[in-house]
Amino acid sequence: MATINMLSHADSAKGHGVLSAYTEQVALVKNGLTPRFEVFENSIHSADILHMHTVNPTFFVRNITKKKNSVSVGYVHFLPETLEQSLQLPPLTKVVFYRYLIAFYKSCDYLVTVNPCFIPRLEIYGIRKEKVRYIPNFVASEGFYKIEDKVALREKWKLRTGKFTVLGVGQLQHRKGVLDFAELARKLPYMQFVWAGGFSFGKLSSGYEEIEELQKNPPENLTFLGMIERDEMNEVYNLADVLFQPSYEELFPMTILEAMCCGLPLLLRDLELYEGILKGFYLQGCTNEDFEKILCLLEEKEEVREYAKHLSENGNKYYSKEKVLAMWDAFYTEICKGTGEEIFYKRLWRKATKLLH
Repeated sequence: MATINMLSHADSAKGHGVLSAYTEQVALVKNGLTPRFEVFENSIHSADILHMHTVNPTFFVRNITKKKNSVSVGYVHFLPETLEQSLQLPPLTKVVFYRYLIAFYKSCDYLVTVNPCFIPRLEIYGIRKEKVRYIPNFVASEGFYKIEDKVALREKWKLRTGKFTVLGVGQLQHRKGVLDFAELARKLPYMQFVWAGGFSFGKLSSGYEEIEELQKNPPENLTFLGMIERDEMNEVYNLADVLFQPSYEELFPMTILEAMCCGLPLLLRDLELYEGILKGFYLQGCTNEDFEKILCLLEEKEEVREYAKHLSENGNKYYSKEKVLAMWDAFYTEICKGTGEEIFYKRLWRKATKLLH
């Protein structure tokens, strides 16, 4: 049995996708790959596979000082260019952190990215594509599923029951398209717009002042729910008629997978990075004018809503538990291949030497 030590400090801030992705991935592997792999979380002991989900300096030190028979894996959740639209960092801090980030990735034996479009981007930073693997995010259907009674949910969340409801989910920052979301609310006053999410990184969040002002003075038909605990998010998805995410930069949003589990139609910005992972599973637009037309069609025509639901449900089937688990199984087996016997005999030798002493 090989051991995996999952290292993460994603819980140091709430309401962001890295934490959700970590929670789901660990549960998937723990429940699906035993007894061949034994999984620990943030253990101080060494393991055959050191899987680092966040880029904390303590993990960097553990990686470069790990034992020779350990293999390290780093999760690529962001790159310097994606952070540009997420956080407002002082210039010197930005330079130092970006260099550290790439050094962290280079120090790993293998990298996992949830979007294949990041592989050529990593090559630009001098990271060989041979050590990068693509494995998508995953969301378990036990936590996210359809609830038919939208009226009761809207009453519970103090929303209007008879209004076509447009939902946005994510951190409050520029790259998420929050300002465009508000602009669509102004253009479509007969619809109800709801945003779930907050400033996960406080004043460091890109666009903090502007979006905070919007929160204080939103359009009458726009409600900001604030930060929602993940175990309540299933209800939030189910109270909506469509998930509208006008993000300008993403990797593989957990919100989309969660909404797919709930059978919710998806309206997303036409981003190149969605091509390899979501094509055929959502409605798309490029401008606010496009979004306005599509939202009107969804509100007016039941056949359009049913078609969009069908696309979303196909996406949920595509990213099934069995498929993603098989990818993790193959990856962990691959990186242990050739070292399994070596690890076994080293452990046997350690036990033997302990007995001799």
